[in-house]
Amino acid sequence: MKKTLFVGLGAIVLLCCSAVNAQVSDTEKEEGFVPMFNGKDLSEWDGNPDLWVAKDGCIVGQTSAEGAAKLTYNQFIIWKGGDVADFVFRADIKLSPKGNSGFQYRSQKSGKPYSVNGYQADFDGVHTHSGILYGEGFGGILCQRGLESTIEKGQKPKKIRQIAESNTLKKELKVDDWNSYEITAKDFTFTHKINGKIMSITNDEDKEHRRKNGIFAIQAHVGPPMKVEIKNLRIKKITEGK
Repeated sequence: MKKTLFVGLGAIVLLCCSAVNAQVSDTEKEEGFVPMFNGKDLSEWDGNPDLWVAKDGCIVGQTSAEGAAKLTYNQFIIWKGGDVADFVFRADIKLSPKGNSGFQYRSQKSGKPYSVNGYQADFDGVHTHSGILYGEGFGGILCQRGLESTIEKGQKPKKIRQIAESNTLKKELKVDDWNSYEITAKDFTFTHKINGKIMSITNDEDKEHRRKNGIFAIQAHVGPPMKVEIKNLRIKKITEGK
């Protein structure tokens, strides 16, 4: 019986370790990707403990209609890895249908607790805007899904070309299920992919407002109660922005 218990505990440990290690594949390790989350706790992240927990190998953010988890403004859980310039980021994300979230990058903390502004790879529960580039406190919608755009002076987006129809891309996205998100920031070109499909490409030529580096964070949006789950977060830093 003791032997069985020992084997059982060993299997549990192996499974837990496998869940953590699975965040970065062997191929990605060779490519230079590193995990951003240990799969067990939020020691590498800074967020409102009323909203964010580590559970089942995921970062989980959940808001409510009342109490401490009711939001009066957008809040974020912020990665403690410091400022990042050029990078490739990958993660899997699942969001409740009434939810609104996204990955904040090259951003800065703003005045309110757990509040940031800057570039956001948007993701919403029914995919009205999933894949766009949104400027959180930073210019609003900067590139729509299905487009390659340039951000001109005054944070004004200008269409360069159409990559694909927005509704066609929307069909590639799963509701209330896992989707794989990839963000590439190279110099001042930002490419968002979901489930392997390019959603948007943005070239920021607004020299007055553009950001060459900044913090990374995940959003919990004000509004109806929502739940967002994120797993397998990994990042490859490329070079310093120019």
